[in-house]
Amino acid sequence: MFLPMENLSHMYYFKTFQYCSYAPHVRKCKPNTDGISSFEDLLANVVLRVSVWVMAFITCFGNLFVIGMRSLIRAENNLHAACIKVLCCADCLMGVYLFFVGVFDVKFRGEYNRNALLWMESLECRTIGFLAMLSSEVSVLLLTYLTLEKFLVIVFPFSHLRPGKLHTVVVLVSIWLLGFIIAVIPLLNEDVFGNYYGRNGVCFPLHSDRQENSTAKAYSIGIFLGLNLVAFLVIVISYSSMFYSIYKTGLNTTDLRSRLHKDVAVANRFFFIVFSDALCWIPIFLVKILSLLQVEIPGSISSWVVIFILPINSALNPILYTLTTSFFREQVEVLLCRWQRRSTLTGSTVYVEASRNNFYHPSAFLPTVPRISLNDMDPRYG
Repeated sequence: MFLPMENLSHMYYFKTFQYCSYAPHVRKCKPNTDGISSFEDLLANVVLRVSVWVMAFITCFGNLFVIGMRSLIRAENNLHAACIKVLCCADCLMGVYLFFVGVFDVKFRGEYNRNALLWMESLECRTIGFLAMLSSEVSVLLLTYLTLEKFLVIVFPFSHLRPGKLHTVVVLVSIWLLGFIIAVIPLLNEDVFGNYYGRNGVCFPLHSDRQENSTAKAYSIGIFLGLNLVAFLVIVISYSSMFYSIYKTGLNTTDLRSRLHKDVAVANRFFFIVFSDALCWIPIFLVKILSLLQVEIPGSISSWVVIFILPINSALNPILYTLTTSFFREQVEVLLCRWQRRSTLTGSTVYVEASRNNFYHPSAFLPTVPRISLNDMDPRYG
């Protein structure tokens, strides 16, 4: 309807910002932002533009660092280490998603409205939305599995419910397969789901609106308020049970001071794991519920949730599940000591070889002033 109106220059009082994308040739349109995107830019303000790159770098670098370090050091439990590396791979996809959001923000800088409709309906938008959903769901399912595995070990220490290698491989493959199915289903039938990932400029289907069809809305509710909410409750209840079991076992010990110190350490660790999950998912649950109740939600809230809140778990998981564990720190210290010892031995070998070469050199028979090396006085060099 608007495209034939070539002389149309201003449009006012649309109900939502998305309508402006249907008239890309118009110079000014109101409202000029939905909180995520503006008339000019994919990301509406400077803070979001900077933050998307920072979060992408932290998420990708942290998870790649953990994958590299866990591949170098000896693992206390090879199956658990494999699960953590798979979790890092899933979380790294969230960093890739944020990276591409930043790239396309730069690409459309200053002329986003001209490209908004094409962008939200493009293959690129659907692909990065698929990656974000895949990363989110695989991460949630893996965290739930790791929590249940730890729950069985701590609460039922004498049971034989220990996952073997085949069981672990089957579970990991199943989790990735389930996450892939969840993320790809909305792409298979556009007539049923509509443009599921292209509801906004960042291509993530968090906020429900009146234009969204009933099938897509029901599917979104099933994922965010069904599967993810159940997983979050399982994690909270399991960690609470684990802490109670550890505290109850500690009451039977004789060393009160040692028991209290261990209980505080365990409580702090469990608290931060549950707190990071709550910090990530509770705002998402609230936004989803309010949007379903048709409560007017400022678009800026959705943008902060997608750029900051959603990647929190992906950014913190390497710290919580690897970098803060005592075993990992001990192994890193051992690795550093070996590297330092190897460097020291290499330096002394070079010195000895140089001394030998100097002894057989013709200049060794000439009168020289005797010199004493500091290494000669160091017992480490023999």
